[in-house]
Amino acid sequence: MRLAQEADLDLVEVAPTARPPVCKLMDFGKFKYESDQKRREARKNQVQTVIKEMKLRPKIDPHDYETKKGHVVRFLKAGDKVKITIMFRGREQSRPELGIRLLQRLSTDVADLGYVEAQPKQDGRNMTMVMAPHKGAKPQRLPEPAQV
Repeated sequence: MRLAQEADLDLVEVAPTARPPVCKLMDFGKFKYESDQKRREARKNQVQTVIKEMKLRPKIDPHDYETKKGHVVRFLKAGDKVKITIMFRGREQSRPELGIRLLQRLSTDVADLGYVEAQPKQDGRNMTMVMAPHKGAKPQRLPEPAQV
């Protein structure tokens, strides 16, 4: 305690359960600040997974399909997961094979960019499938528009 007061430092107990307990002379405020900075830096570098959703219908027009496929391609290139939902209405619900066929076609069309993470699953009136970008693929973010 005397050494800490003479050096104008704090006496910090490092290992209280050890026999004898281990203490260290340090500037505790500076130690707390540096550990907070390290924690904040680690949080900044961590990647947040984003799930985008694309909704389709079983009787989709070829041009509309290409447009929706383009959106899925853009999402996968950006490094985001894509949840593809097929919505069934009325008598379409009795033909789930149409939805499965459409989802399989979409997954083969974008197979070079991503893989099927969750297989097609019927959930009431909707059928869903999740696609994720390939591991190791670099996300291509679009540049932010310049502020004028």
